[in-house]
Amino acid sequence: MSENLIGYIDDQGNIIDTQSAGENCTATPIEYDNSEASLEIVRHSTAHLMAQAITELYPNSQFFVGPVVDEGFYYDFRVDQQIGENDLKTIEKKMKELIKKKYKIEKYEMSKAEAMEKFAEDDLKQKVMSRIEDDTLSIYKQGDFEDLCRGPHVPALRFLHNFKLTRVAGAYLGGDENAEMLTRIYGVAFADKEALKAHMTMLEEAKKRDHRKIGHEMELFMFNEAAGAGLPFWMPKGAKLRYKLESILHKAHLTRGYEPVRGPEILKADMWRTSGHYACYGENMYLTTIDEQEYGIKPMNCLGHIQVFKQTPKSYRDLPLRYYEYGVVHRHEKSGVLHGLLRVREFTQDDAHIFCESNQIAAEVLDVVEFVDSVMKLFGFEYTMEVATKPEKAIGDDAVWEVATQGLKDALNGNNLPFTIDEGGGAFYGPKIDIKITDAIGRKWQCGTIQVDFNLPERFEVEYVGDDNTRKKPVMIHRAILGSFERFIGILTEHYAGEFPFFLAPVQVIFVPIADTHADYAYELKKRLVQEGMDAEVYDKNDSLNKRVRNAEKQRVPYVVIIGDEEVANKTVAIRDRRAKEQYNLTQEEFMVKLTQQLQEGKI
Repeated sequence: MSENLIGYIDDQGNIIDTQSAGENCTATPIEYDNSEASLEIVRHSTAHLMAQAITELYPNSQFFVGPVVDEGFYYDFRVDQQIGENDLKTIEKKMKELIKKKYKIEKYEMSKAEAMEKFAEDDLKQKVMSRIEDDTLSIYKQGDFEDLCRGPHVPALRFLHNFKLTRVAGAYLGGDENAEMLTRIYGVAFADKEALKAHMTMLEEAKKRDHRKIGHEMELFMFNEAAGAGLPFWMPKGAKLRYKLESILHKAHLTRGYEPVRGPEILKADMWRTSGHYACYGENMYLTTIDEQEYGIKPMNCLGHIQVFKQTPKSYRDLPLRYYEYGVVHRHEKSGVLHGLLRVREFTQDDAHIFCESNQIAAEVLDVVEFVDSVMKLFGFEYTMEVATKPEKAIGDDAVWEVATQGLKDALNGNNLPFTIDEGGGAFYGPKIDIKITDAIGRKWQCGTIQVDFNLPERFEVEYVGDDNTRKKPVMIHRAILGSFERFIGILTEHYAGEFPFFLAPVQVIFVPIADTHADYAYELKKRLVQEGMDAEVYDKNDSLNKRVRNAEKQRVPYVVIIGDEEVANKTVAIRDRRAKEQYNLTQEEFMVKLTQQLQEGKI
């Protein structure tokens, strides 16, 4: 056995540790490196190492779950004293001491009944086991520490040198807001010091780019807990930024043959029962009663678009028919997962639904992919695509799902577009393509989606007349490119660190007159910019010139323009260009041409 062998990966993509594999394993070996499969094992094992250290430092600790997540790992536990950020170094030190003891990580199994008896005094273990249907459970042991776990794990602690505990948080037991609050510690782990150092540098940069911090500094948006958690308020500058993003998308939709529609934000609950949302998505919906009838506030826009389609007869000549809406939706997100604009309870989707014939699926999917590509290139994002298949909780026949899933794969394969598979990750009504973007500091974000749906047209009896004069059911393609304006603006803010491109910046130019006698010229220039569709401000308050310039630059505005005697006399501008980090002078006309050209860059 290789010294660096830590597991195997089988043909189905399942990761197996060395103890579970057995001597005659034919699966592909996993070496100790920074590959995705390797890091899953390393991070899972590091979570157990952290739990072992916590047990030694806080002997009465009890542990719930400690999974691997996209950003590393975490463990939820109950402890009889408060643990804060300052305690993380102490825990890390104990982890390193445990590594020096050269413990092997050993696996053994027992029946669920035996495990229930073994951990009879540990209510958190009892809760974990209540979620497991298997009759036989596995336990992983290292030194005196052991925990219920499916694995996989590295063979020994010697593989776990390059880790960092990143933060402490609270987490409701099992994600239930009515349950007790446990302590959660997050961490990261890698196969080498260089990768860990690079990741920590990225986290430091991410702190500087935090959209909540920048949004506050630039006065873009706000939250008010007294008014309700997860409900963003858009301030004037943020509303301007949002309007510009919406305008770019409006024009792009219209040029691609989409038609705008608008559906109500609340519908009778029976509509949501018919669609399957009530049964498959009901826990995420807000329900109310009006005139003794139950209504649901919409979590998605598709039902409104179906009703618009059905309002007038359609034939095959009308297809494909593309509707789009900036639809406000509400979803009951748990308070523990709310996070600035990235996870909210009210948001606006850049939603669209395409009604087409089966033989038009591939062409429509490719058109959407081209649309996605143009948007991502505009903002400088790299992206990947993932085909998500039927989940456990789903509506519709398997045969229909297979046809829809294969349609997505064929569209991508037929045009040599690479993608990966997310087994079981589809929407409850159809498979989908998820668009995952990579930002300026290498983080991945889930944004757009393309979903093929045969089920809702069937459930709502959506029909058109085919070329053979018979009534047929159209295919419905659900599509969002940004995902939501809120989330995408949060991502953009961090991607650009608030230094938005000119065509998107909430304030594009700030004029700073040196003295009161220069203010009229500054306001004249501002008026001209506003008439040309640009946003400008004049900083002429009774502060020193240096302070006004500093305040203007804090707004991360593309151009700060200084106005003095020479500029007034010669009809020129003295520019401080934040993006190019240059200072130069232009005539008023040259400046207008420059700005107009940059405004045109925001087209798709």
